[in-house]
Amino acid sequence: MSNGRGQMSIDHLKELVRERSRRAEMPLEERRAVMDMNSEMFPVPEGVAVEPADLGGLKGEWSIPAKAEKAPVLLYFHGGGYLIGSSRSHRHLTSRLALASNARVLSVDYALAPERPFPAGVKDGVKSYRWLLDKGYAPEEIAIGGDSAGGGLTMATMLAARDEGLPMPAAAILISPWTDLTCDTETYKSKADADPMITPENIRETAATYLAGAAASDPLASPNLADLKGLPPMLIHVGSDEVLLDDSRDLEKRAIAAGVDAEIEIWDGMIHVWHAFYQMLPEGEQAIERMGAYLSVKWNSAEKIPVI
Repeated sequence: MSNGRGQMSIDHLKELVRERSRRAEMPLEERRAVMDMNSEMFPVPEGVAVEPADLGGLKGEWSIPAKAEKAPVLLYFHGGGYLIGSSRSHRHLTSRLALASNARVLSVDYALAPERPFPAGVKDGVKSYRWLLDKGYAPEEIAIGGDSAGGGLTMATMLAARDEGLPMPAAAILISPWTDLTCDTETYKSKADADPMITPENIRETAATYLAGAAASDPLASPNLADLKGLPPMLIHVGSDEVLLDDSRDLEKRAIAAGVDAEIEIWDGMIHVWHAFYQMLPEGEQAIERMGAYLSVKWNSAEKIPVI
């Protein structure tokens, strides 16, 4: 499902991202505004309707492909280091995921730090999942996903929901997930020069802002340190040139050790959340299609509850 515009090489994209990262640090509100401008720079693909959502006071957006009004639901958590980002900033990505999976995507504007630090975002994650269940959506027709911090929040939401006795969704998708806020893995050193987007110094500062004094070892802050038993199947995408590469590799190992059906795909030469650049990067389009196919299989193979 090519949009005909995916002509940029990953090396060119790296140059552009690196140049942008060299710019002087902006105030937080300005960073949020700039990220939300993604909705103007990257249009929603044709055939997807975007509608506002209100989850009992928690805001978000629906991305609904044509003729998918009764399709499964992907509950999505945007990235942005728990400090920036929104359903608006990630609208182009969530709408493309909706097309690839032929599903409705519910993108949630969860709590952000420093105004509402950890664990407020996790509580919003569970609230949004519980809202879907309370509305009558069957768990086997729901998946949860997210990118970067949203990938970490995906894991934390499932852990918290599991511990509260809620049924698990059919599957999870994780794009370059940030799942270890101790920020102390080997690839923080070995990939520091290769990663054009994330620096170890900045991400450690971001973690401290989000945690606001809480321990980075808290399992809901660093799901890689949690007991992962009972979680649903998951697909993890990560680029080979990411500082967060070890977050994904460690997550996959720990999930498998806990009996979870976990798959990891390390995409050669790719950077953090390259999926978001699908309108200019062929590999972004390919990765989204892969995740859509994965979700379709999991939804179709999920055990259906018989109607009595």
